[in-house]
Amino acid sequence: MSKLHNVRGRITYISSHAKQENLYAVYETTDRPYWTELARYNQQEFLKSGTEGKCIEARELIIALPESFPDLYYPDKLLQLFTNRFKEKYGVECVSALHHNKRKTNYHIHLIFSERELLPKPIEKIATRNMFYNEQGKHVRTKKEILDDSGNVLKGCKIIKKDEVYERIPFTFKNPMFKQEAFVDEAKRFYTDIINRLIEDEKDKLHVFDKNGLYLATKKIGKNNPKAEQIKADNEVRMQWNHEVDRALVSQVPEDEIRQIKKEFITDRIRQSIDAWGRQPDMLANIIIHAAMRLALLISKVLTAARELKNKLFHETLEKEYGTPATVKEETIITVDTTLVTEVAKEPEPQIPPRPVMPSEAAAFPKLKKIKVTLDNHNNLIFEAERERSELEIELSDLKGLARLTKKKELESKISFKTKEIQTLKAGLSGIVRQHGFATVQDFYKAFYTVQNAFDTYQKACAKWEKAFGEQTTPKAETMHEKIQRYQEKADRQNANRPYQSRDKGGR
Repeated sequence: MSKLHNVRGRITYISSHAKQENLYAVYETTDRPYWTELARYNQQEFLKSGTEGKCIEARELIIALPESFPDLYYPDKLLQLFTNRFKEKYGVECVSALHHNKRKTNYHIHLIFSERELLPKPIEKIATRNMFYNEQGKHVRTKKEILDDSGNVLKGCKIIKKDEVYERIPFTFKNPMFKQEAFVDEAKRFYTDIINRLIEDEKDKLHVFDKNGLYLATKKIGKNNPKAEQIKADNEVRMQWNHEVDRALVSQVPEDEIRQIKKEFITDRIRQSIDAWGRQPDMLANIIIHAAMRLALLISKVLTAARELKNKLFHETLEKEYGTPATVKEETIITVDTTLVTEVAKEPEPQIPPRPVMPSEAAAFPKLKKIKVTLDNHNNLIFEAERERSELEIELSDLKGLARLTKKKELESKISFKTKEIQTLKAGLSGIVRQHGFATVQDFYKAFYTVQNAFDTYQKACAKWEKAFGEQTTPKAETMHEKIQRYQEKADRQNANRPYQSRDKGGR
């Protein structure tokens, strides 16, 4: 967002085919004279306020659009949608234009909007006596203050006679919301939602960066930027931190602990550095690298503790299953005296409620679980690569004498290669989740834990239902002993029903 000190000139610039090489559409929610009157009124109010600087006549948003939109949507319809939605939400007049840059790599909208609303009927103030105004347009008490030595009214001064309109107010006050930093974030989210509803492929959906989140934002390097190399170097260390955050999340490091490291070793350290030395951009890289190292150390401790716990549980399970002989209890045969059993009247069977239905969130769990397994396996590769690098570093530190001269370069080369491999593997974590439509690893885990909780709740509901009603709906499986006994009883019944025959030839 930018402030406009000459709104009429800016409107002419963005809407002119002569000045814009790739202008596709222009859309206005009101007539052009509106902007002339708005500019005049803003300048008038600015003079009255006595504020130093330049008058802000209007503001402008530049909205970047996906490069797939030119092939999908008509420019005029797209521009009307984005402009009308803004007016509906904020109630102010707008004028907008849809452009491409010279190389056609940046499809974007220029949206100019007023900070004031037009009143249904202007407020007019009537003079109850003659009123005098000096060259600056300020009201003065007496006529003498605006007269020269000859008694003539000075140039630029004026007199408003009694019963005439001395002030006409066609607009409301400026909306203070538009000059707040939070408004830009709100506008980003507002337009991101609109864009995402128009995007067909889930992988291309946009996300608004949360500056208070776990990650660090990278900076865009503009054309002919004199600080391009410095920004590029800063972006590299910022990405190093972001990759470390991804790995921390995959390694089950709590978000609160990651956020605490970011606050203590990045946010607070930057503030302390500015207080002590002023703004020194060169010091930023060292601060971020140190924070990334602290986070890497925490990840290592968490992974080591998790592996030790896993091994301990594994050995305890082996000991429990195979370490002690199984005790066999003798079966007790209970004989029931059938003469004591009396027939009881059958009670009506209770209504069985339907089996729990799996919610849509729970249905997504198997798919997200596969992604998590992929992340865990990838994280194991990083862990093994770090272990191998540590062994090489230990070997290098243990070299002495002639061996140090002959093997030093070889080991340093291997360590450097392994470090690059680790960096590539860490960067791959974010690539895995982006393939499945998630902007960050953090977004994936938020979705994963949500569906996991839904799936666990569904499983518990199913288990509870099975315990209460499963036996009434599902026939009990027949054992082999019961099956043989059933066949024997059937054969006995058939033999009992046959007529008696003698073994003699004649029979009786």
